[in-house]
Amino acid sequence: MEREKLGSRLGFILLSAGCAIGVGNVWRFPYMVGQSGGGAFLPLYFFFLIVMGLPIMVMEFSVGRASRKSIACMYDELAPAKSKWKYHGYLALAGNVILMMFYCTVAGWMLNYFVSTAFGKFEGMDAAAVSGAFGDLLGDPVTLIIYTVITVVVGFFVCSFSLQKGLERITKYMMLALLVIMIVLAIHGFTQSGAAEGLKFYLMPDLTKITGQVVVDAMNQAFFTLSLGIGSMAIFGSYIGKDRSLLGESVNVVVLDTFVAFVSGLIIFPACFTYGVEPGAGPSLIFETLPNVFNNMSGGRIWGSLFFLFMTFAAFTTVLAVFENIISCIRDLTGWGRKKTCLICGIGMLILSLPCVLGFNLLSGIQPLGAGSSIMDLEDFIVSNCLLPIGSLTILMFCVWKRGWGWDNFIAEANTGKGLKMKKWMRGYVTYVLPIIIIALFVIGIVTKFI
Repeated sequence: MEREKLGSRLGFILLSAGCAIGVGNVWRFPYMVGQSGGGAFLPLYFFFLIVMGLPIMVMEFSVGRASRKSIACMYDELAPAKSKWKYHGYLALAGNVILMMFYCTVAGWMLNYFVSTAFGKFEGMDAAAVSGAFGDLLGDPVTLIIYTVITVVVGFFVCSFSLQKGLERITKYMMLALLVIMIVLAIHGFTQSGAAEGLKFYLMPDLTKITGQVVVDAMNQAFFTLSLGIGSMAIFGSYIGKDRSLLGESVNVVVLDTFVAFVSGLIIFPACFTYGVEPGAGPSLIFETLPNVFNNMSGGRIWGSLFFLFMTFAAFTTVLAVFENIISCIRDLTGWGRKKTCLICGIGMLILSLPCVLGFNLLSGIQPLGAGSSIMDLEDFIVSNCLLPIGSLTILMFCVWKRGWGWDNFIAEANTGKGLKMKKWMRGYVTYVLPIIIIALFVIGIVTKFI
């Protein structure tokens, strides 16, 4: 089966960035900044993004491009015979599936709020009613299932076309629209009365706010925002040529991902300070707090609709990218055609998404991580706290160990083509220092969850 290829360099950058850009950028990032005291969080986040996320991304792109396979089969092409590396490929495939088991539900929330805002559902509601609307949504299994079905069906339908005519073309449009909407919303944010105070909170670092927890939170956000460790980047590396070096391409993706996260703060914090909203309100900020802001804003229905359309596009770019990863894995393992794979995977994903959807209502009695937790919390914990760091460490060690692919093979692949190159001095850092950082993050994630 001949390997499909992306049609352009822009398509590769936008697809890779679209995979990384998601609710972590536009939902988690702003409230993490708010809870961490504002501007003090930003320089730490940027620092860890460069020293942690960037090297792992180069490695994922490298193993993908060298193998021309998905994460499920790339070790068969690159690893020594009879080695155990391939088992990570199966674990990574499981990680992609578990991720979509709850992410499709979240994407459905975004789509529901776009539709609700566009049709004026929240107009005339007081703060308590708006806050309660999100709880009502979670308690309505039928509505949740409908929007999850729409997400899954649309996602696999787009992916059922050829790589270039389906995924690449649609993601280009969505990413470009997302960027335009963000810029429009950010410019509008600058005109609000609390813009100066909000931007000061966001952009002026207060070093007294830096604590050990803020440092750990910045490390976690920088690491997890790029969706590394389960082959989400490797798959797009397998679709590109060798005319560009992979450090340079990784920098482009990281910059675009960071731009979206940064601008989301420019949108949210001026609104928070204009309307007296607590910027560290946490996960409820988007669904329970901001609709009240739009209700009190001139032209709020239009601005609210644009905001949730932007959130929907951000969620769907990740859905499409991860679906493509799953599809490629199954095709590599079975030899099936693209349309057959999409049909079977779509049905499977609909079934596997139901526990998360029902975990907020009919199955709310199941609280796997303690009182108040949900099935989504368990699925998120498995992916974010376990599979991503373990997978990233595995790919890293595969690229530097002689018993894996080895440093020489990795560096030759990464540096092929025009652009920024990996340097010899980086070997010591990625071989001895970066693994310790990843292990520390893994341990911290487990300890903070259960202790």
